[in-house]
Amino acid sequence: MEHIVTVQEAVTAFADWMEPTDGELDAIEAEMPRILADVEALDVQIALLDQAPSELDERRARRGRRRVLSERATLANRAVSGAVA
Repeated sequence: MEHIVTVQEAVTAFADWMEPTDGELDAIEAEMPRILADVEALDVQIALLDQAPSELDERRARRGRRRVLSERATLANRAVSGAVA
């Protein structure tokens, strides 16, 4: 007979004391523009998986990549300068 044992982390994964801190939530909020840019760029890439891209599709993909790079640069510059969003 095998014993079933629960894993402590799985049982307490959603305990009240394990909520994100205010600092963690602020960090997520500061990175939200980059996250949204990544999501939009991925949406374009996914849409182009099953079709031959038109000129308009290629422009959308380039625009998405440029926006992601711009947001990453903004976050990097903010981190270097020590500015908080």
